[in-house]
Amino acid sequence: MTDPVSEKILQIDARLLKPDEMRSPDELFRELMVRVRRYHPSGDLSGIEKAYQVASEAHKDQHRKSGEPYIIHPLCVALILADLELDKETIEAGLLHDVVEDTPITQEQLTEMFGQDVSQLVDGVSKLNKINYKADKVEMQAENLRKMFLAMAKDIRVIVIKLADRLHNMRTLQYLRPEKQAEIAKETMDIYAPLAARLGISKIKIELDDLSLKFLHPDVYYDLVSKVSLKKSERQAFVDSIVAEVKEHLADAGLSCEIEGRAKHFFSIYKKMVNQDKTIDQIYDMFAVRVIVATIPECYAALGVIHEMYKPIPGRFKDYIAMPKENMYQSLHTTVIGPGGQPFEIQIRTVAMHKTAEYGIAAHWRYKESGGSKGGEGGEEAKMAWLRQILEWQKDMSDNREFMSLVKSDLDLFAENVYCFSPAGDVKALPNGSTTIDFAYAIHSAVGNRMIGARVNGKLVPIEYVLRNGDRVEILTSQNAKGPSLDWLAIVKSTQARNKINQWFRHERKEDNITKGKDMLLSYAKEKGIVLTDYLKSDYMDAVMGKYGFRDWDSVLAAVGHGGLKEGQVVNKLIDTERRDKQRHITDQDILEAAQKPKENPPASSTKTRSGIVVHGLEDVAVRFSKCCSPIPGDEIVGFITRGRGISIHRTDCINVINMSDEDRARLIEAEWQAPGETKGPAAYYAELNIYAHNRKGLIIDVSRIFTERDIDIGSLTSRTSKQGTATIEISFQVTSREMLGRLVEKLRNVESVIAVERKTG
Repeated sequence: MTDPVSEKILQIDARLLKPDEMRSPDELFRELMVRVRRYHPSGDLSGIEKAYQVASEAHKDQHRKSGEPYIIHPLCVALILADLELDKETIEAGLLHDVVEDTPITQEQLTEMFGQDVSQLVDGVSKLNKINYKADKVEMQAENLRKMFLAMAKDIRVIVIKLADRLHNMRTLQYLRPEKQAEIAKETMDIYAPLAARLGISKIKIELDDLSLKFLHPDVYYDLVSKVSLKKSERQAFVDSIVAEVKEHLADAGLSCEIEGRAKHFFSIYKKMVNQDKTIDQIYDMFAVRVIVATIPECYAALGVIHEMYKPIPGRFKDYIAMPKENMYQSLHTTVIGPGGQPFEIQIRTVAMHKTAEYGIAAHWRYKESGGSKGGEGGEEAKMAWLRQILEWQKDMSDNREFMSLVKSDLDLFAENVYCFSPAGDVKALPNGSTTIDFAYAIHSAVGNRMIGARVNGKLVPIEYVLRNGDRVEILTSQNAKGPSLDWLAIVKSTQARNKINQWFRHERKEDNITKGKDMLLSYAKEKGIVLTDYLKSDYMDAVMGKYGFRDWDSVLAAVGHGGLKEGQVVNKLIDTERRDKQRHITDQDILEAAQKPKENPPASSTKTRSGIVVHGLEDVAVRFSKCCSPIPGDEIVGFITRGRGISIHRTDCINVINMSDEDRARLIEAEWQAPGETKGPAAYYAELNIYAHNRKGLIIDVSRIFTERDIDIGSLTSRTSKQGTATIEISFQVTSREMLGRLVEKLRNVESVIAVERKTG
């Protein structure tokens, strides 16, 4: 690539990927020592030197996917930690974080060489890396998150090391397979970047966001980079003039300050374009000016000077000093109209606020000029309140799916908060769109459970009243209240309120839900002609609990009873587990019959060459994909021994499999996808979706456009509309992977008036 735009892209890539990976280990170590000495109050850094020597020797025969020596990775992790100005124990642990996991060095040896503090940090990071890979991806992610939060409770530095580890892995993600890149980038965007934001570490959060965007949506990312780069010099000149002008006026007002202009990072621009449905040409505030002063009164004095200079835009002023964000971020934000009508944002903060904004929770371990080791400045209890809330959720929740939903929702910091007051003057920060019910549960779960009404600014309001900034809220309660209503779940906005309402129903009505769940399972089994007691064996029930993330069978029954789990899902998993258990009892005659009968219309794929399927117990048998459920790589599958046509592959949730007779069920055989790289498999797989939507003009066009934009040919499309105005669109096409299908489904769900998108199951 030699054109100017491509050169700009390469420059941006170089900034994001960093040049550290292009240097020798010894060069990186020397740079590490230089960075640490800049802030460390002690001249004794022998522990860091020793950690490097031990790690270098332990990893000497290991290499990364890029081909570089493995020691480059822990060195780069340590450099990231040094940029956060963390203590030397954390730097040592960053250098050693993989030695117990990947080398013969034991935890005991580490303790003996480096002491208990470093050893425990390495142990904490090692435990985070030991993910229990279960059949369900949600289960895996939830267990990993549980480990992370428990590690944070013991020592928050463990998570800071993990974030640095993830950041360097993201910087070198290009060496992995595209599907692995997308998987890791998605997890980073969903979990790690919001976690860094929650802990207030913007230095890491911003780069994780940009790198996730690059690997998840490369076309969007590079288009954004090229367009931003084209007008960079013009914007820089504008920012420089604003900085000079503001500095002059503040100096005239007797305010000493530091001022800098910065461009908004790519992910921030992308989010604004998506959320506001704008093109990049319509985004004007693509940069911000930051003013750093000495004291809080000077922040407000500077704000007054700036509002004298430039006209502020109404509704765009936020006071995060008086009402800090939950991660303790503090600043004044105001958007003003500059020369030529150009809007731009100004942030005003103190030096201490700036350190908190950049380093977040990590600032607690920054060495002070006085020479002290660790210490805080009084805000740690508030900073850790969120973590304590998460740990309480862990104790209360056996359902990993619900836990994941709550954590992801709570990590989402893109929604603005609304700030309201209790009658005593206490401030409550709630997600934008919250109601009086959210406010009640923010006070205490007992207040929410006994709530019968609310007054806002002295007037009675409906409980679904949406709160506004500055509202004074009084919650009316009664000892005779019967508790929350299920309808409240559709009204509340905050994760905290939703969790506490669900918790009340689980505890108060658990016995009722267990009884109801039992009845629903028995009724479903009877309807299908299944004797349920034949399948209620401990191993089979364990398989159900493992798949859906429950810790005991009563929780499964309760979930069925309150509608969180479909009875068909439970019964089918029990039957499928029993079938797999008995698979070895399929007679040799059945297998011989399936393998030797003449094949009519043989399929293009076979077990070992083109299908990408392993059928256990059979060799060189014709394999075809059933059209009733259209399985694609990544789906949980099962084989069916047909009579004369080889093996047909179905999804395990296929209606035809669920409703099979006992005679046909005996012909099911275990099947799985071959590991990536072992076979090429077909170029594309047949898939069918059912799209349900409120009928409107242009619906089919909007749906078709999603496929056209992704260069996906539609095989067939049929639609019908019910008397109630609900449109059902059945559409068939080909995809190359489950990830591709997932992204397509996600996009279709965002089409206006679409109610649901489901894969066809039979």
